[in-house]
Amino acid sequence: MPHRYSCETLAALKLALLPGIGPRTMAALLERFGTAGDVLAATREQLSEVPRVGPKVISAVRNADAHVDVDAILAWCESHAVRIVAAAEADYPQALQTLPDAPPILFVRGNLELRDRLAIGIVGTRHATQYGLNEAARFARELARAGVTVVSGMARGIDGAAHRGALEAGGRTIAVLGGGLGQLYPPEHVGLADEIAAAGAVLSEYAPEAVPKGPMFPQRNRLISGLSLGVLVIEAADRSGSLITARHAAEQGREVFALPGPVTSRVSRGCHALIRDGARLVTSVDDILEELGPVAEAIPTDDGHQVRQPGELLLNDQERTVLEAIDTQATSIDALTRQSGLPIHRVLSTISVLETRRLIRRLSGQYVARL
Repeated sequence: MPHRYSCETLAALKLALLPGIGPRTMAALLERFGTAGDVLAATREQLSEVPRVGPKVISAVRNADAHVDVDAILAWCESHAVRIVAAAEADYPQALQTLPDAPPILFVRGNLELRDRLAIGIVGTRHATQYGLNEAARFARELARAGVTVVSGMARGIDGAAHRGALEAGGRTIAVLGGGLGQLYPPEHVGLADEIAAAGAVLSEYAPEAVPKGPMFPQRNRLISGLSLGVLVIEAADRSGSLITARHAAEQGREVFALPGPVTSRVSRGCHALIRDGARLVTSVDDILEELGPVAEAIPTDDGHQVRQPGELLLNDQERTVLEAIDTQATSIDALTRQSGLPIHRVLSTISVLETRRLIRRLSGQYVARL
């Protein structure tokens, strides 16, 4: 049965694909009129009052049906198992909603889930060394095993290795494309896209048949970082596109991590520059998860737990038992011992571990609280 979309989703689809309307112009239009439907119904005079909107954009909006064949796009999506997700819908990624240039619609093949809020982006050069490929796969495998979704751009080199590493570990991974879902690039990753869609999602803000072009890739990079709690850069030359992703991450308030390489390696110069400028040097997944702060709201995991800080993914059963017995208000050591069923010496040693990992804080000698 064909998917039924709301009138507002169809209006957002039409508006987003008009020539001359980028994410920031779209944001300005929606701020002025409220909904995509209202934008399309606006008069020339009303449209001309909006900043960033000139005669060409006004003409495109007023003649939207001539520019965008919505029926053809819907038919393509239906035949290729692709969903259109508008920003106003519940399954639109929450992490993107805070971006000033968030895409109003996404084309999604596969599924986006609540646990994808616990995600790390892995990016790097297309011309990776064997060291870089091995490390990208290693980090992705270990992140996936910890329950973290791996986000990347499905490019050659580091991106492809990261996706494959997550898949090998049986984890989730999301690919963000710099072109339409009907124009997969590079062509040798068509099979990889199938695997990613089965274990996560392949998504794009571009029309299905949009041919990938140079300017699209830097724009797509803001979505890789936007979907992630932090971005790990593995091998990047001085002017690598991965550094654009790192810049987006910093501007969006995400963490930036970088893996060092040989000082003589040209493709590690960008990583070394990031570290020099304040990015966190990492050698293990623990370095990443321990650095990330609390998430806005608890995230469900496969084993039925609720994660408030990514560092919780590193805990063993005993540590998790003690943590879950600690409230955000003062909790006594005696209460922890009774509730956890553990001997006092184990409770005390576990408290020390949780405090070191910045998951709890001591209020006094006898009381602790969860951060």
